[in-house]
Amino acid sequence: MIPGFDLPELVRAVGYVGLFGIVFAETGLLIGFFLPGDSLLFTAGILAGQGYLNIYTTLLVLISAAIIGDSVGYAIGKKLGPKVFKKENSILFNKKHIDKAQAYFDKYGAMTIVIARFVPIVRTFAPTLAGVGKMNYGKFLFYNISGGLFWVLSVTLLGYYLGIKVANIEAFIIPGIIIIVLISISPYIYKFLTNPNIREALKNHLVQIYRKVWPVKLP
Repeated sequence: MIPGFDLPELVRAVGYVGLFGIVFAETGLLIGFFLPGDSLLFTAGILAGQGYLNIYTTLLVLISAAIIGDSVGYAIGKKLGPKVFKKENSILFNKKHIDKAQAYFDKYGAMTIVIARFVPIVRTFAPTLAGVGKMNYGKFLFYNISGGLFWVLSVTLLGYYLGIKVANIEAFIIPGIIIIVLISISPYIYKFLTNPNIREALKNHLVQIYRKVWPVKLP
C-alpha cells in the first residue's frame, strides 16, 4: 500500500464505473498489471457491507469486468500473436511477466486461467498468453467465467461479511489488504523457499549491491 493512498476513498470516488474500469484494465490490458486487483475487490466488499455500495450491483460490475477483461486479453494475444513477445521492455512492460505466466501454463495447463485470478501479474498476462497459444475459445471462456466468478465472489464477499460484522472495519482494511497480498504472492514465496537456485541468485544479487555500497571483501 502506497503511503497516503486511501483505497476506500478511491472506491467511493470512482464508483461502479471506476470499479469496472480498474478490474477490466488489470485483467484485459497488459499495462494494467500494477493495478490493485485483490485489494480493490476486498475494499469494495467492505464498503458494500457498510452500505456505501449495493452488493448485488458491485458483484455484477466486478464479475462482468473480470470476464470481459480476460476475453479482451485473449483477443489481444490472438490478434498480435508472437508480436507480444517481441515488445521491448519498458516501465509498463517486462518480458519476465510473460515468462511467469508461461510457467503457470506449463504446470497447470488451462486451469491457469482460474488459478491466475489469485496471482498478481500472472492474472494480467495469462489470458493474453492463452490467445497467443490459440487456446480453443470455448475452453478458454469456460475457465474464464469459472475463474472470474470464483475470484470476485470469494474476495468481495469476504470483505462484505467483515463490513457487516466488524465494527470500525476501515481501521483494519490495510492489515486485511496486506494479508490478501501475502496470500496472493504466496506461490512466489513458496518457490523461493523451495528452490535453492533462486535463493542463490538472490544472495549473489544482494552481495553485489552490498559491495557497491560497502566495498569490503566478504568472508
